Amino acid sequence: MWLKPEEILLKNAFKLWVTEKGNDYFVLQRRRGYGEGGGGLTGLLVGTLDTMLDSTSKVAPFRILHQTPDSQVYWSIACGGTKEEISQHWEWLEKNIMRTLSVFDSSDDITSFVQGKIRGLIAEEGKVSCVQEDDPEKFREALLRFEKWFDLPQKEKLVTYYSCSYWRGRVPCQGWLYLSTNFLSFYSYLLGSEVKLIISWNEIWRLEKTSNVILTESIHVLANGEDHFFSMFLHLNETFLIMEQLADYSIKRLFDKETFQEEPSLSDPLQITKRGLETHARNEQFRAFFRLPKEENLLEVYESFLWVPFSHFNTLGKICLSESYLCFASQDGSQCHVIIPMREVIGVEKPDRSSRALIVCVRGKRALRFSEVRDFERLANAIRRRCGMTASPQHSASTENLINHFEDNPEEVALMVGQKDSSKAVSTEALMTVFHPQDTENLDPKMLKEKMKEQSWNIHFSEYGRGTSMFCTKKTRDLIVRGVPEALRGELWMLFSGAVNDMATNPGYYSELVDQSLGTSTLATDEIERDLHRSLPEHPAFQSDTGISALRRVLTAYAYRNPKIGYCQAMNILTSVLLLYAKEEEAFWLLVAVCERMLPDYFNRRIIGALVDQAVFEELIRMHLTQLTEHMTDLTFFSSVSLSWFLTLFISVLPIESAVNVVDCFFYDGIKAILQLGLAVLDYNMEGLISSHDDAEAVTILNKFFDNVTNKDSPLPQTVQQNSVGNNDKASSSSKVDVSDLIKEAYEKYGDMKSEEVESMRKRNKLYVIQTLEDTTKQNVLRVVSQEVKFSASQLDELYVLFKRQHFLSCYWMMNSPVLLHHDPSLAYLEQYQLGFHQFSLLFSLLEPWSLCSGKDALFLWAFRLLDENQDGLINFKEFCCALDILYSGTFTNKLKFLFKLHQPPECQNTHCTFCFTPTGRGKVDLQAYLKQWQDEILKKEECIKDLPRINQAQFIQFSKTLYNLFHSDPEEESLYRAVARVTSLLLRMEEVGRRLQEPTSPQKSTTSPIQAALEGALPDGEASSTPESSSDTPSTPITLEAGSIPQEVEWSFAFEQILASLLNEPVLVRFFERPVDIQARLDHAKCAQLKAKTNK
Repeated sequence: MWLKPEEILLKNAFKLWVTEKGNDYFVLQRRRGYGEGGGGLTGLLVGTLDTMLDSTSKVAPFRILHQTPDSQVYWSIACGGTKEEISQHWEWLEKNIMRTLSVFDSSDDITSFVQGKIRGLIAEEGKVSCVQEDDPEKFREALLRFEKWFDLPQKEKLVTYYSCSYWRGRVPCQGWLYLSTNFLSFYSYLLGSEVKLIISWNEIWRLEKTSNVILTESIHVLANGEDHFFSMFLHLNETFLIMEQLADYSIKRLFDKETFQEEPSLSDPLQITKRGLETHARNEQFRAFFRLPKEENLLEVYESFLWVPFSHFNTLGKICLSESYLCFASQDGSQCHVIIPMREVIGVEKPDRSSRALIVCVRGKRALRFSEVRDFERLANAIRRRCGMTASPQHSASTENLINHFEDNPEEVALMVGQKDSSKAVSTEALMTVFHPQDTENLDPKMLKEKMKEQSWNIHFSEYGRGTSMFCTKKTRDLIVRGVPEALRGELWMLFSGAVNDMATNPGYYSELVDQSLGTSTLATDEIERDLHRSLPEHPAFQSDTGISALRRVLTAYAYRNPKIGYCQAMNILTSVLLLYAKEEEAFWLLVAVCERMLPDYFNRRIIGALVDQAVFEELIRMHLTQLTEHMTDLTFFSSVSLSWFLTLFISVLPIESAVNVVDCFFYDGIKAILQLGLAVLDYNMEGLISSHDDAEAVTILNKFFDNVTNKDSPLPQTVQQNSVGNNDKASSSSKVDVSDLIKEAYEKYGDMKSEEVESMRKRNKLYVIQTLEDTTKQNVLRVVSQEVKFSASQLDELYVLFKRQHFLSCYWMMNSPVLLHHDPSLAYLEQYQLGFHQFSLLFSLLEPWSLCSGKDALFLWAFRLLDENQDGLINFKEFCCALDILYSGTFTNKLKFLFKLHQPPECQNTHCTFCFTPTGRGKVDLQAYLKQWQDEILKKEECIKDLPRINQAQFIQFSKTLYNLFHSDPEEESLYRAVARVTSLLLRMEEVGRRLQEPTSPQKSTTSPIQAALEGALPDGEASSTPESSSDTPSTPITLEAGSIPQEVEWSFAFEQILASLLNEPVLVRFFERPVDIQARLDHAKCAQLKAKTNK
């Protein structure tokens, strides 16, 4: 590797370096302790220095220095990890530099020329590998060490590296931690003791920051059942965040099969950088905080003050600018933030240069004043430019009258947005307004309370603004906790969830989806039809075709939009509530916001998101409800009970009139509101839960509590409310709990919980949840496969790990892998991990029991085709294990039958095949086909050898060649060759005799048949005869009989029984096939060589 020329002193360097060769201008040196005579104390000391110190000259064992004859100054210009690498650099210097240097007269000119040439070479290399790194020079040095120490595939992308200590028991090992796209690696060398650690990100169960008496702060990694601790970081938080992002990236890419098509910095695993990961994390945090569409990225950040008119003071915060939004969040504890869509901006002014102020005018005759903006002119130009780009006919009319009309009637903007070309079939009214219109003349106490709430919100709107550019403060949260008026619920849900922005930027999108999706028949639509009448069946809106049809359209449209999720149970309940308070199109975009932003990974077949939040909930119970944890050490009970709380936002356990208040808080505060309420519910029932004797009693206590939660301020009639009058009479009034009081208590006790902490806990627990699900999948697969093979439980476990890793190897270094592009999560657990031909051949070559000398690719191809019964180009774990079981533990007959079937048509006719994956899609599943397949497997009988078809001459010749290839490097190789030659000759003679008996009148023109002549020409000398006297002392070679060497008019074939009977007469062949195989040795070899096999392929 070429190095940036750096001046060095050689006064004491010769104690550490030995000169290998040199000339007038360059010196090639080898570091003491490397190469010949490099052992002893010198080698130990030098190795320790190389590991602990961050310098290329102290790491690379070879280097090249530049010098001039009349100077004592040396310059390091190249280094290498091997003699071959440094020799290439030396040869390049001799060919390209040496002759040119003789032209210069001055030593300074020579040095300047050499330095310029080397810098040019480095710049050329940096264009490809290190140009995106913050410090390309140091990164190149680290990359050299990474490649030298760990011998990973060259495609593996190093992201960053840190100096730290790795704890082996109570002994710290100082070394270097390398974080790459797919691996966490550590290396240490101290006085002859080498520590090398390589962990795949997809093998990590836990990743967390910890502290104890010995380690004040450390990073704990749990992988493969082993705990690893890293400490003494200079930047521990930065290191942990990068590790967390890489682990999350690996989980999403390998387990969830995400392709990151909308994330350029993550779309190619070969180009992942630390800067790209940090940018991705910053964008995700930005979008999550302001509830923005996933297309938005944080482009610029400015510190500034924002004038808050209702409080009459400037609040300090940050302006965050994206492609389509200008956002502000305070940093002084006022909890004030505002979101301004560029489509709402009508002007930008710079009134006062001295205060570096900026005024942004938005629709509704409102203006926001930012001051003390460091680069306020750049910000003003950026806003103007983006306003011009994002303007559309709906939002920026060309006439002054239209602008004034929208400014005077801001609510009409929201009505106009998203309703372009609205389908007539789409409902334009919330179901609650249709089935329960408010009676303005009814002035009962509940309606008066409702009017007071509306008045409070109208006052809030007048002070803080209304619509997308409304200020959100502590007062906003207080109003949410008290309950949202029925008339404003849909509008505020749209605003706080960010769905209003999705709908505004996609006018007409929902109507198009409805037209495209209605009438389609898929598994999702079948499930939707089955659940339609189970969605709030007690509500009048869903006892009529109006509500059912709207629900069908929304769910079907979303399943069509997002086939990865499709439809999941609980989506119908949530969507039903959304339709009660929002228009149909608004309900669709609210569902999009919930499923894709606010509750990620909730609504899929594995409900990973809900399980992760349950794990977070358990952690919070341990933190806040210690009295409960002391009584109930096993908190898995709360996970099973609370699953419906998270999936339906308490809608399935609370009366509808109370549950909507919980949904109000959820849309404002996200999952934090659900966690807080869950803690408050357990806290309220603490005494009953502690005194309960079993889980059933605890469930009864919680169910009784939820039945008694009421909403005394709800204006809904009894026909709509789930609490009947009879139920109210049975329970005493003292046992009733008002939902507003419960929510208020939740915020008072647990409201200090920060959203950032919740997200951190989510990431930490996601690894454990996914690995637990993976372990469950593995146990299910092993239980099924163990009934078919003779492997022990531990061997089968190791085989599964190897198979799964090989599956991941196909995804490590490419994003367009067929396994990723056509992954179908709806497949059974046995089909989740499969191998294509390339991955199969790599793994099979490591595990097959024989040492094949030639023809491997063709044999592996035939084996793959034989095992791929459904011809989809993929092999699952069961098929793979059954093949290995035959080769390892099968009888002589079964092994021979397996080899015989490999050579039957069409397997041996084409040795070059490209397998392509045919995506199955998300269409309607043919359940009858699945049932027939299962029935066929149950009724499958043992294959009889008499049922095997005969093989023709070409297949028999190839079969004989395969047998010869199996014996390579065997101790009895010579005897095995001779035995096969005798058997082959005997079979051919038998076939010749049989033909002559069938044709007694045919003239005999020669005493040697064409078949025998071809055989004798193909076999080694002296082995054409089957008699013992014909044996030779010279080593034999595999037969070279080809199909073309047999005259085409001769037609002959063999049955499997003939070949089996002939081979059974050769004891040496029987011993070879029945010889036991050391399975554990093959597994250990495969574990060590699996990555290298990928490298060398």
